[in-house]
Amino acid sequence: TVDEMILQPVIVSASRSTDISAFYAGWVLDRLKAGYSVWMNPFNQARYRISFSDARMMVFWSKNPKPMFERLDEIEALGFYQYYFQFTLNDYDAERLEPNVPTVAERIDTFRRLATKIGKERVIWRFDPLLLSNEISMDVLLKRIGNIGRQLKGYTEKLVFSFIDIASYRKVQNNLAGFGVREFSPEEQLRFVKGLAELNKDLGFELATCGELADLSEYGIKHNKCVDDELMMRLFNDDAKLMEFIGAEYDMFN
Repeated sequence: TVDEMILQPVIVSASRSTDISAFYAGWVLDRLKAGYSVWMNPFNQARYRISFSDARMMVFWSKNPKPMFERLDEIEALGFYQYYFQFTLNDYDAERLEPNVPTVAERIDTFRRLATKIGKERVIWRFDPLLLSNEISMDVLLKRIGNIGRQLKGYTEKLVFSFIDIASYRKVQNNLAGFGVREFSPEEQLRFVKGLAELNKDLGFELATCGELADLSEYGIKHNKCVDDELMMRLFNDDAKLMEFIGAEYDMFN
C-alpha cells in the first residue's frame, strides 16, 4: 500500500520482542516462502513490508526453540541455511518467574539436541536476566548457572548474561510485582562477576555481557554483540554478500 514502507534487511533478527521460534515456527516458514512479512510499529502504527529478497542471515531468539526443529531443514532448503540461535536458558522454575516455558531439564535437552543438529558454535547460551530475591541469593544463582553449565559443556561455546533493570521498565515492574525480586547493587555485580569467572574455570565458556556498560575485561568477560559479525565471519565466510554487508573479507577458498 501507499502507507507501507519497504525494508530489505540482509540480516533478519527474529525476534527480541516475541518468541517466534516457540510460538510461530510455522508462520516463519510460511513468510519465508512468501518472501516477505508485514510489521507494524506499536509506537506510531507505521507499517513496514519486510522483504527477504536480500536476506542472507537469520538470528533466532528463543526460550524454547523446540518447535523450530522440524522446520530447519525446510528453511535451509529455501536458502536460509545461515542462522544461529540466542537461546535464553534461565533457572527460575522454583519461583515460577517464567511460567510459560518448559522445565529446566526439558530446555537443557532441547538445547543439547539443537546444538547436536546445527553445531555448538551456532547456539549461544543466555542466562538473562540475572536477579536476586529473598529465595535467590548470589550463591544460589551461581549454583544454578553451574548446574546448567556443566550439562551444556560441549554443546555451546558462549555464555551471555545481563543484570536485571527493574527501575527503567514499567512492564518489568508489573510482571515482577509480588515476587520480591530486586536488582544487583554495583558491589554485588562485581562480586557476582568474580564468582562467575571462578566458576567458569571449570566450565570453559566464552563469557560476555549484554547491555552492560561496565568494562569487565580483566575478568575475561567481553561486551556481547547480539548480531555478532565476528561469529558470522568465522562461520559464514564463504558468503560474499554477507561478508560485504558486514565489512569483512570474503574467503573464496573456504
